[in-house]
Amino acid sequence: MATQLGLRERKKQQTRQAIFEVARRLFAERGFDEVTVADIARSADVSEVTVFNYFPTKEDLFYGGMQFFEEELLDAVRSRPRGESAVRAFRRRLLETTDRLRSRERMGAIVQAAETVSASPSLLAREREIVERYTRRLAELLAAETRTDPADVEPLAAAAALMGAHRALVDHIRRSVLAGRRGTALVDDARSQIRRAFGRLERGLGDYAVRP
Repeated sequence: MATQLGLRERKKQQTRQAIFEVARRLFAERGFDEVTVADIARSADVSEVTVFNYFPTKEDLFYGGMQFFEEELLDAVRSRPRGESAVRAFRRRLLETTDRLRSRERMGAIVQAAETVSASPSLLAREREIVERYTRRLAELLAAETRTDPADVEPLAAAAALMGAHRALVDHIRRSVLAGRRGTALVDDARSQIRRAFGRLERGLGDYAVRP
């Protein structure tokens, strides 16, 4: 039964990823506003209902990559080794992903996101909602691990600090890419920004939520 559930879950993840990749390609080719969910379903060879099962709104399709990455950050905190704090796990995962910035495809996606989001109030609103949702989820994880009430301010403040630094980094990278920075210079700058920002946070959160 466990194997069957594992295979079923992997199949669902593959379908979700395939739909997202089709949507990303169509958005890049035509622009966000010119692509319909029907277009995406047709190109992905699935029904519109299937698309909506995985992505409730068209904005969710646009932000599929962002949500995949936020899940990676949560998983890094959730699966961190003994003796490692939440802030160190979060920083480690960010540093591990900076090499992705060398990819031309990634650069294209960043430029598209920066230009498209700035021109779309609905996408700006959806991005804020996603950040708030993952901040709450991280706070719930920290509260469970430290055995505190999820309504307490402490885990929410810690989660907000980590996510706030992460989103500030995203904005910084978008501006850098739009300004023409690429390759090693971009990667080195991103790593420097991560180390400096999270070094500052660690002075206050270094002993918080250390995995026993």
